[in-house]
Amino acid sequence: MKTIVFATNNHHKVTEVAGFFEKHFPGKLIIKTLAQIGFSDEIIENTETFEGNALQKAKTVSKACGLTVIADDSGLEVDYLNGMPGVYSARYAGEGCSSQDNINKLLSELEGVPMEKRTARFVSVICACLLNEEVIYAKGCCEGVILTSKRGTGDFGYDPVFYYPPLQKSFAELDLDTKNGISHRGIALRQFVSLFDISKA
Repeated sequence: MKTIVFATNNHHKVTEVAGFFEKHFPGKLIIKTLAQIGFSDEIIENTETFEGNALQKAKTVSKACGLTVIADDSGLEVDYLNGMPGVYSARYAGEGCSSQDNINKLLSELEGVPMEKRTARFVSVICACLLNEEVIYAKGCCEGVILTSKRGTGDFGYDPVFYYPPLQKSFAELDLDTKNGISHRGIALRQFVSLFDISKA
């Protein structure tokens, strides 16, 4: 079994990624979080792209632990807001804000905007730094529309206000398997495993 570090302490993401890898590489990988390897240093994310931030995270942790590290950066791009919140999605309403704070700010900025102009997409970029210093990138996008109010019981990020037209539901109304099948992170993960050579991990 090979150990790979996923550069996060977000258990929602870890569960999603670990389950995905187990399906594709059964019994071959152990996924560890930053906390599990004792990494507590601050990771600076100061680039203007998802690719840049994911690379910063993966490189920083890889240098510290000497293992293959996977990192992701993801966010919401709203066309009416010229791609914002983008890389600032997690802290859109300010440092230390909650998901609800971010949603409130987003809905406030889109108040009165008709549905046809509320188009948006979730974007996920996965970056891996391998033991041979090779870097792999994978990217996934999922197109949707921003609702005027929350729908569904799932409360992860912007899911309650992100409406996916093909299923006529918000992301917060979908079960995990359905969401993984269409989500930006699911798309990026599928692309990643097609590029990932486990022998180099």
